[in-house]
Amino acid sequence: MHDGNTPFSARFGFHGPDAEITIREDAPEEVRSAVAMLGYAFDQGPGSMRDLLCEVLLKRPDPGNWSPGNIENEVHRLIDDAPWYRIYDFVERLYLEVGKGDFSGDRQRSFEDRLNRSFRELGVGWELDQGKLVARGSQAFTLATRDAVAVMQSAGMPTAAQEIHESLRDISRRPTADVTGAIQHAMASLECVAREIDGSTDTLGKIIGRLSFPPPLDVALHKLWGFASEQGRHIVEGREPSFEEAELIVTIASATGVYLLRHHQRA
Repeated sequence: MHDGNTPFSARFGFHGPDAEITIREDAPEEVRSAVAMLGYAFDQGPGSMRDLLCEVLLKRPDPGNWSPGNIENEVHRLIDDAPWYRIYDFVERLYLEVGKGDFSGDRQRSFEDRLNRSFRELGVGWELDQGKLVARGSQAFTLATRDAVAVMQSAGMPTAAQEIHESLRDISRRPTADVTGAIQHAMASLECVAREIDGSTDTLGKIIGRLSFPPPLDVALHKLWGFASEQGRHIVEGREPSFEEAELIVTIASATGVYLLRHHQRA
């Protein structure tokens, strides 16, 4: 489907509520079908789809398939049999192909928008962001992390912003998220902000009491620091943090860093 043929629902802003995220380290049939249909909708014919899939999967196209119908069946078979994470690799490859010859970027933006809408409706915990799939968490997670990077950069703290960026990269890794790395980078970002405001090189655990946290938030943050240190730095055998725990810590660390910077600027 060309960009000029924007669907009715998109033109008028109709969409259902986002489904609860239930798909992260998986690509069930409905996700594979959505990706395939979206590729065809953006003018990728069976031959192109097969070439892109074989490139991603490092497979040789079946030389016995030359008619469009047989090639399309081969495409479906490749998609059905691919490891789940290769489906998301294929999404990123499709994004690049869709943009060829379109210097305005409209087609890629349209592809990204339609894919993300589909993923939200299907409960997929990934979203396409400028051609790269990143982990999609709760609305609070999305708002906190994006706001944090922007606020830290504008405050002249590129290192703290980079730590949040690295945290998002770790939590978005395929096929397995680096949850401990995400926790470490998120808390490193918060510690970087705290040191800048406090004017010291102490650890965050020592700085918390000297910052502008009203009680009992200071106590809660101290406990968060202890939990993050245990899970991100002093890992206990058999007790790796879950994705949800990492998401929570990244969200709180990002939001807390933004709070500290804005409070410091007002003061």
